[in-house]
Amino acid sequence: MKLTFLGATGTVTGSRYLLEDDGRKFLVDCGLFQGLKELRLRNWEAFSIPPSSVDAILLTHAHLDHSGFIPRLVKEGFRGPVYCSPATYDLCSILLPDSGYLQEEDAARANRHDYSKHKPALPLYTEQEARKSLEQFRPVDYAAPHRLNEFLEASFHRAGHILGASCIHFSDGATSILFSGDLGRQNDPVMKAPVQMQGADYVVVESTYGDRLHSKSDPAEDLEQIVNRTVKRGGSIIIPAFAVGRAQSIMYYLHRLRVEKRIPGHLPIYLDSPMAINAAELLHKYPNDHRLPERLCKEVCDAAEYVRTTEESRLLDDNAANMPCVIISASGMATGGRILHHLKRFLGDARNTILLAGYQAEGTRGDRLARGEKEIKIHGQMRPVRAEIVKLDNMSAHADYAEVLEWLGHFTVHPRKVFVTHGESSAAESLAEKIRAQFGWEATTAEYAQQVML
Repeated sequence: MKLTFLGATGTVTGSRYLLEDDGRKFLVDCGLFQGLKELRLRNWEAFSIPPSSVDAILLTHAHLDHSGFIPRLVKEGFRGPVYCSPATYDLCSILLPDSGYLQEEDAARANRHDYSKHKPALPLYTEQEARKSLEQFRPVDYAAPHRLNEFLEASFHRAGHILGASCIHFSDGATSILFSGDLGRQNDPVMKAPVQMQGADYVVVESTYGDRLHSKSDPAEDLEQIVNRTVKRGGSIIIPAFAVGRAQSIMYYLHRLRVEKRIPGHLPIYLDSPMAINAAELLHKYPNDHRLPERLCKEVCDAAEYVRTTEESRLLDDNAANMPCVIISASGMATGGRILHHLKRFLGDARNTILLAGYQAEGTRGDRLARGEKEIKIHGQMRPVRAEIVKLDNMSAHADYAEVLEWLGHFTVHPRKVFVTHGESSAAESLAEKIRAQFGWEATTAEYAQQVML
């Protein structure tokens, strides 16, 4: 086998790994680069190999930093199957067309207001191109071996994190390699924990929180304080949230606080994201992926008033400006979508709170808000930041370094080498050092375009 790292090196985005075996080429993940401009520009570069030469894509989960480049690869000539779990397919059916739609909208807005240096600004792919790419998806069940060529087979195993998230194990009978994907939390109140794996000769492991431990505090207590102090001063709470995973977790905690009468019962809660609405409804379809009993699942999904149309979203800003409320809207790192319109409306008022409830990749608007910048560019214009900015890492859907080490500690097959990816450089190196110290395994951080013979 030969492994080439085409993304998620020194960054948490652009997850792409090329695995070659017996003359066949397989991509593990095909994600968008996000955040810093130098990373985003990689989305527009010619792909490292002809897309038509890729035999198949195996997808760990649906988040766009893992799946969002698939329509572009199809547009450029990829014709093979995309293997993933059934829930990942359903989520991609929501996320990818929406990604194409937003890119078309962003390009159209840039052309109308002339704030792009590209004449004309173009989308990376369209909504229709994203829908067409879904025709190549082939869902496979967890733990079922799937033959890729004469010798190589792959199997998907629950990784927690979000619905359908998978670790992927490959073996050709002589050599094996395990990709962790994004690992979930051991004690997440909504999602089940990652399954314990036996290990492999080689392991590619994520390191989003490779240098940090999540706070042991109860997210409900933090959320209670944030909501109540904001309401007391007459403000609203605006939450950029990943439509898949984080939005549902936030709704869980808000529902719990309401039931326990720890926040005002009359406080309106809005879920302004068609993607998040559809993702919430998928909780009922995949009960084996999460911990919520059927009744509680329904109550959590009903905790917010759903805002489906663009017009309803616009009216929401007008109504919410006059009374406190909670607005949950995508995207989670404030890179695009309806949340940008809410930020434009609420950022400039010191009564309001912007709650960042997940990881903020370097260079994103969410990251700049978390770092305390006083002005943020939205739709080509600088906007003053006067609202309270709060970042909560204890609501993360990613394992911290202790949880990653615990997951690795269950291996019965000790790897010859561990490649640490999907983290900022400092986080990846920190986790590699911890793996070397705790297990005595060879562990290294991967570099962009690095090739390794296995």
